[in-house]
Amino acid sequence: MNEPNGAEALVRLLELQGVRHVFGLCGDTSLPFYDAFQRLAPGIEHILTRDERHAAYMADTYARLTGRPGICEGPSGGGATYILPGVVEAQETAVPLLAITSDIATTSRGRFALTELDQVSLFRPLTKWNATLDQAARLPAMLRRAFREMTSGRPGAVHLALPFDTQKAPVPAAQLYGDPAFTAVPASRPAADPAAVEALAEALAAAERPMAICGGGVLTSGAEAALASLAERLNLTIATTITGKGSIGDDHPLALGVVGSNGGTAETRRLVEAADFVLFIGARAGSVTTERWRHPAPGAVPVGHVDVDPAVLGANYPTAHSVAGDAQTVLEALLEALGERPARARDPRPDIARARAEKFARFAELAGSDARPIRPEALVAAVQAALPEDGVIVADPGTPCPYFSAYWQQRGAGRRFISNRAHGALGYALPASIGAAFARPGAAVLSVMGDGSFAMAQGELETALRLQVPVTFVVVANSSFGWIKAGQKSGFGARYFSVDFSPCPAAAIARAMGLDAVRVEEPRELEPALRSGLRSGRPNLIEVVAQPLEEAAAPVSEWVA
Repeated sequence: MNEPNGAEALVRLLELQGVRHVFGLCGDTSLPFYDAFQRLAPGIEHILTRDERHAAYMADTYARLTGRPGICEGPSGGGATYILPGVVEAQETAVPLLAITSDIATTSRGRFALTELDQVSLFRPLTKWNATLDQAARLPAMLRRAFREMTSGRPGAVHLALPFDTQKAPVPAAQLYGDPAFTAVPASRPAADPAAVEALAEALAAAERPMAICGGGVLTSGAEAALASLAERLNLTIATTITGKGSIGDDHPLALGVVGSNGGTAETRRLVEAADFVLFIGARAGSVTTERWRHPAPGAVPVGHVDVDPAVLGANYPTAHSVAGDAQTVLEALLEALGERPARARDPRPDIARARAEKFARFAELAGSDARPIRPEALVAAVQAALPEDGVIVADPGTPCPYFSAYWQQRGAGRRFISNRAHGALGYALPASIGAAFARPGAAVLSVMGDGSFAMAQGELETALRLQVPVTFVVVANSSFGWIKAGQKSGFGARYFSVDFSPCPAAAIARAMGLDAVRVEEPRELEPALRSGLRSGRPNLIEVVAQPLEEAAAPVSEWVA
């Protein structure tokens, strides 16, 4: 067999690792890599994006929805810096993502070559692992390690720098093989210490008002069924973080919904405070979920913590029971440890039903309003009515996130709601929803963003149109960076500064680019527009003229007096 060059070897190795989609943007230093793609015609579809950041966001949602690593690529220099926001979001959300950035030749380093920068140093604090492929002979082993790092333990983002001369140097043909054990998460399921599981089971069985707060680790592990069994076995109230939404269906009688400062409400907080044992599962107990570590109050209630990453156990709360291990494995071990042991917990269903009824009565009053501009609640209600049960929502972290976290009710468990909550960068939902469509072909995909976010990412509408990706883009138009403006109102005496901008004609822009698009100003027009867009089979956009966030009743605790 002829020895392939580095670029050819990389394409073949990606294919051998089960990769079927790569999101990226071309550049001078990537020319050998692109040429290898063109000549080899692998079973991999390359999705040309309009920005490296957006390529990483597409890879992020693709990975979340498939469980397989998301692959993004870009050139040296600006490409390497532009791709960083998506890489760090994936790393902090435990998403398996591989960023490949081409680089100048190793022989050009230190000679003021165009686009030169120290990529390994740049990516080091932002990734689980990263390296430069300076030696072509080592490229296959390094790529296999990248897949091991992404999919083992706590998943995360990795980065490989691919110098120009490495792409053209020979690679031993005998090294071209994949490692099928590391093509999806979880590639391994670390088992917990049986003594720690037994102690946690005893504490849970003894609690009268236990609650679990579940994060994205439950979904990554595929632990939804085990969680539901544990909840029903113990009368365990199940709350979730934003990223953990879908750990249990919102239609389950033990499901409380999202808690915390973004999407939580007074009713959900009341039940968190009433719990006599709180168990975090696959969640880091961060500032948003706990309302800056106030609910539950540290030391006021016994806390248990289950996570695949031992480093997060006890980081934010005094922890009575810490169990390091894969969520599904630990929950199944807990069920076994409980055996026939009687549980003391009283039935929480009446309290959960009462809290939900109070929350949704307030929501329904606002959602049914005929007021103009349209209330955000009315948009959520229209989406609830129009989106098919298997539909996917990708929500930007501004106006959409708290409303959809709190009030959109997912039927059944599974990951069907995504928001970039680790760093909360605007401009995520539009490109990320394109990745979601490739991950879930045939499913309805709804992308919801503010007009500030839309302006940051609108170039990817061309990508959606070129590839005929059937996403319905919803732009919540209020001509401001609403989250910041609401914060200026609640915490700084409504001294608004540099948060308002000119109206962005999103529907007109989309139509000019060739998409179907409508502008909606009346609440009664929302549901028909959504149904039409979701049925169209084409990329389309709905511009919703909405109530400004600083005037709305958003479920964000820091804005509530």
